[in-house]
Amino acid sequence: MPDRRPNLLVILIDDLRFDEFGAGGHPYMKTPNIDRIAHEGAICTRAFHTTPLCSPNRASIVTGQYASRHGIIDNVARDAHSHRLPNYHLALQALGYETAHIGKWHMGNDGGPRPGYDRWVSFDGHGRLFDPELNEDGVVRRCPGYITDLLNERALEFVNRRRDRPFALFFAHKAVHPDAVQAADGKLTLDEGNGYKPAPRHERLYEGAVFPPRPNVLPPSAVVADKPVWREAFEIKSTETAQALLESVKTGDPEEMRLRARMMASVDEGVGELLAALERNGQLDDTFILFLGDNGYFFGEHGLGLERRFAYEEGIRSPFVYRYPRKVRAGTVHDELVLALDIAPTCIELAGGRPGPQIQGRSLVPLMDGRAGRAQGGWRQSIMAEYFSENAMPWLIGMSYKAVRTDRHKLIHWVNRGEAGELDELYDLDADPYEIHNLNGDPAQARVKAELRAELARLVAESVGL
Repeated sequence: MPDRRPNLLVILIDDLRFDEFGAGGHPYMKTPNIDRIAHEGAICTRAFHTTPLCSPNRASIVTGQYASRHGIIDNVARDAHSHRLPNYHLALQALGYETAHIGKWHMGNDGGPRPGYDRWVSFDGHGRLFDPELNEDGVVRRCPGYITDLLNERALEFVNRRRDRPFALFFAHKAVHPDAVQAADGKLTLDEGNGYKPAPRHERLYEGAVFPPRPNVLPPSAVVADKPVWREAFEIKSTETAQALLESVKTGDPEEMRLRARMMASVDEGVGELLAALERNGQLDDTFILFLGDNGYFFGEHGLGLERRFAYEEGIRSPFVYRYPRKVRAGTVHDELVLALDIAPTCIELAGGRPGPQIQGRSLVPLMDGRAGRAQGGWRQSIMAEYFSENAMPWLIGMSYKAVRTDRHKLIHWVNRGEAGELDELYDLDADPYEIHNLNGDPAQARVKAELRAELARLVAESVGL
C-alpha cells in the first residue's frame, strides 16, 4: 500500500515582513507563485514570531520552543548547542521521512551538517549572494552563480528524486538579507559594496515604484514622546559609526524596498519551479507547503531601520501561508493567533506522529479541520514575544523585553528599564493599530494593564517550563 502521508515543504525567507509579498498587500511586488499557495490554501493574517531575530527564531521553528527554553537567545555563534537542539526533523526521520535542509542555518556560524537531515546544503553564517561557498553533505566548494538560484536548483533536485517514502524539506533562503559579515559575538558589518543585491536579470524591476510609508514612520523625537524608553537608544544610534552602517543598506529609503522586492523575484521563480515539479510528479496535493519569514523588519516605523528585534507589529508579524487541499479549502483565512512555534507540531502530526511534551507550539491541524476556532474557546487567546539584550547593535544594549499580545491589546514590558514598569508600553490595537499612542500611564487602562501583566507572567512561566 502506498504511503499517503504528505510530503512536508517549509519555505523560510530571511527578514521578510508580513506585507512583503503580493497576497500580503505589497503595493507593487509581484509574487504569483507564493500568492498561489495563499489562494489555493490558507493565509494566516495574525502569525507571529516569539523572538524576532534570526538565530533564536530559527531555533524556535525547528524545536517548537520559546528561546527561553531552547537557549539560543541571540545571534552569537552557538555551533555546538545547535547540534543538540530537539529538532522536529529528528522525529520525522524516526517516522520514516527522508529529510533535507537546504539554505541558511545560522544557529551558529558553522554551515556544516546538523543531526536530523539526510540531505544537507548550507553555508557559514549569512553566506554570500554571489559565488558562495556551499557545504553539501559535509563537502565545501565554491559555486558560481547567484545564491537564490543555486539553492532553488538544489531544492528542485531533492523534490524530483524518485523515492518510496515521503520527504520533508526545510528550504531556508538567504534572501532578502543583505550581504554581511557576522563575527562570533553576533556583531554585523557590511562590506564596502555589499548590501541588497538582486539577480542581474532583475536589476531594473520596479524602477520608480514606491512603498507608501505607514502612519507610524516617525522621527525619533516624535517616538520618544510616547516611548521614553527609546531616548537613550536613539541618542547612541545617532553617532557617526551607527549612521554609516544604516546608510550602507539604504535604510528607510524607497530604494531599499525596491531592492528587497527585486531579490524576492528569484525566490518566487523558485517557488514556481517547485510547484510545477510537484504537479508533474503527481504530488502537489499530497504536499503540505508552508511559506513564511524568519522575523519582521522595520522601514522607519517607530524610528527604526536595519532592525527587526522589537515587539511592534512590523517586527513580530510574519507572512504565513500554507497549502494542503487534503485538509484546508482554497481561500481560507485564519485570523487566530498563530506562532512560528506551531510549525514543528503541525509537521509531526501530519506525518502521523505525536508532538512530544517538550514542544510548546500547537499543531495547526485542528485549525485546518475547523475544530479549534476561537468561537469554541479552543485556541490560544494570547501570545508572548521576548528579546534578550545583545551586543550586536551597541544602541540596543539593555533593551530586553517580554511582551504579551491578545486579540486587542499589547503590553511591552522592558525588563531592564524603569523601576516599576513606568517605561512599559500599552496599546489598544483596535483603536491604534500602528501603536503610536502609549496608554501605559492612563489611569483608565489600569484594569487592562493588570490583566495583561498577569497573563504575561503566566506565559513567561510557561515558556521556561515552570
